[in-house]
Amino acid sequence: MENNTRKPVIIRIMENDKGGQIVLSILAIVVAYVAFANLMLPVDSAFHVSTYTVTLLGKYLAFALLALALDLVWGYIGILSLGHGAFFALGGYAFAMYLMRQIGDRGVYGNAELPDFMVFMNLKELPWFWYGFDNPLFALFMVALVPATLAFVFGWLAFRSRVTGVYLSIITQAMTYAFMLAFFRNDMGFGGNNGLTDFKDVLGFSLQDDSTRIGLLIISFLALVTGYLVARYIINSRLGRVCIAIRDGESRVRFLGYRVEQYKLFIFVVSAIMAGVAGALYVPQVGIINPGVFSPLFSIELVIWVAIGGRGTLYGAIIGAFIVNYASTYFTSALPEVWLYALGGLFVVSTLYLPKGIVGLISKIKLKKEVQHVSS
Repeated sequence: MENNTRKPVIIRIMENDKGGQIVLSILAIVVAYVAFANLMLPVDSAFHVSTYTVTLLGKYLAFALLALALDLVWGYIGILSLGHGAFFALGGYAFAMYLMRQIGDRGVYGNAELPDFMVFMNLKELPWFWYGFDNPLFALFMVALVPATLAFVFGWLAFRSRVTGVYLSIITQAMTYAFMLAFFRNDMGFGGNNGLTDFKDVLGFSLQDDSTRIGLLIISFLALVTGYLVARYIINSRLGRVCIAIRDGESRVRFLGYRVEQYKLFIFVVSAIMAGVAGALYVPQVGIINPGVFSPLFSIELVIWVAIGGRGTLYGAIIGAFIVNYASTYFTSALPEVWLYALGGLFVVSTLYLPKGIVGLISKIKLKKEVQHVSS
């Protein structure tokens, strides 16, 4: 025990997590190679990586952090949230508001104070809730605060009322749908149907420069690693063990005297913050945020990512996010009319035959080989 406490915190967190070590190591190698090949190798080289690929990988990393956030609440405390897209979108909008303020007089209408969509709508002054977003620190604070506040209010009301199971899932889906309808309205002050776009730079660095794209890619990877370490730290702690007990038998844990609502609320808020950070990383790399991100379909797809990768494993959620989104990128361009059917089929197959996802299948195959080896 004494030797264990002397180990660095990160090593102690990642102990007995070979799968997580492998996944994060592979991602680190891929990110390093992509960064090097994009910046250092000439465009005509066969090993050069295009800026489009850099952006795509950065988007996948943001989605992986979002999947990690959902796996924390679904896989370890049993809350099947169909509204995590709302937290992701709110974090994205918060950072997009900062990016819009940075455009200044470089917009179509040349108004240094108002974004183009506000000028088009004949607004005379900046809405009060846009104040402060010209400051990056304030924007980053709001990226975490807004989703956390929504999660706290929603969770406090729902968990205090002991809403669980499918009823909680439906309520979370209704929440994100309500946000989608609200943000589609032009008078909300968030760009309506078109959303927020046409960003120019971030922290003074042009979003058109390859070096900025690489910087965002690396930050996305570091955010994913940080999110993973936070999640692992939580589930390895006493708090995490109680959360797993709540997932497996909430009434028993409640009978033992634990305040189940407080545990659920804490995990739900932490997960919402992670989702908001993922949204903030997504926006500058993709270049747009609109109410479509609030769509319940997006939140359902997120559940499919985690289910296919492996619920309750953390690194399985990362694997699922990458696999499904890569398939989406390929099929939506090659066979767009087939993709949604294929996605639904993947979810059905995963539910019926791979209840623990790809990670569970790999573990099963590995165990079978070990048994055969021992028997032989």
